[in-house]
Amino acid sequence: MKKFEKQIQYLPKEVKWCKNCTVSNQRPRIIFDKNGICSACNNKDYKNSINWEAREKELLKLLDTHRSKNGNWDVIVPSSGGKDSGYVAHILKYKYNMNPILVTWSPLKYTEIGFKNFINLNNSGFQNIKCTQDGILNSKLSRLCFEEFGDAFHTFVLGQVYFPVHIALMLNIKLIFFGENGELEYAGDPKSKDKPYNDYLDDSKWISGYLKGTPINELIKYGISEKNYMKGLNIKKSDLTFYNPPSEKEMRKKNISKQYFMNYFIKWHPQENFYYCAQNTGLLPNPDRSEGTYSKYASLDDKFDGFHYYMRYIKLGIGRCVEDTSHEIRDGHITREEGIDLVKRYDGEFPNKYFKEFLDYLEIKENTFWEVVDSWRLEHIWQKKNGKWSLKKPIWKS
Repeated sequence: MKKFEKQIQYLPKEVKWCKNCTVSNQRPRIIFDKNGICSACNNKDYKNSINWEAREKELLKLLDTHRSKNGNWDVIVPSSGGKDSGYVAHILKYKYNMNPILVTWSPLKYTEIGFKNFINLNNSGFQNIKCTQDGILNSKLSRLCFEEFGDAFHTFVLGQVYFPVHIALMLNIKLIFFGENGELEYAGDPKSKDKPYNDYLDDSKWISGYLKGTPINELIKYGISEKNYMKGLNIKKSDLTFYNPPSEKEMRKKNISKQYFMNYFIKWHPQENFYYCAQNTGLLPNPDRSEGTYSKYASLDDKFDGFHYYMRYIKLGIGRCVEDTSHEIRDGHITREEGIDLVKRYDGEFPNKYFKEFLDYLEIKENTFWEVVDSWRLEHIWQKKNGKWSLKKPIWKS
């Protein structure tokens, strides 16, 4: 049993699929009711009953509290250049008259379309502070996370979450606005539906929700002790600054500890966010669908993003297409039957396009890659027959 990725220890041993969408009970922290409906779908029903005019008044009150009176930046928007952060940044500036500064934690390796969208968003009227990681260190950490967390992309998640709050402290900007609360939109934590923010000071929630149960420093300590490729690295404290949260003392002193979510204040439609940004920020879709799903407009910036979704498919039996179809079923864009057909066709598709570059980035051989992949297959999810792996209980057979 893997000891650092602690979320999978709590997965139900019987796979069940939501009767309304296409997600299963293997998604960490999701809850199914007695009727077999997941909490993300129940949250969606709840959202349809919300008075969104009243929520917008809450937003205006919050913005007025932080609005700059001297022309300084007054809100940070963490942004990759994609549809959701682009939508948030644009409406904050052009609809609500705020003065946002965009903050970007670089992908592991930019796609051509991703970098174009990053530039296009900035060219639509925004200043940006961008961090490009130490390439040697980030590569080693990504390999370590691939082996011990089953997710090389974890290094990106860490910086995406923590880099903005470091910049907020440096610039003394007390408002940080993300697009969506993933717990509400995807995992479906019922406690998230009436909370407009997450608190960086809630260590238990951050460790379980974003750190897979293990802080990165603990994993690095293990890597330096046990992994030959980590030994001899001269890692200084400053090298790890943006992979970790700032000190609690500093956050309390400057009263900066919350990340707000626009999907609490405004009814959230990812597909409509794309159309908005295509018109207002120059957002370009992929010319082809993304591997592992049917969509062309989400998570376009990183060449290795597909391996994040592929490994989630290996670990949980639910991949990128499950995420897309589940949300679009809740939004009323497709039926559950259509979603199941798409999942059967695309979910778990291997991201072959950038496979060689991914191996080179992690500095591993292909046989090592597959050894790591197979080490993450859980017995209650997977079966092997005639040398081929398959899901024991796929949604189309449930």
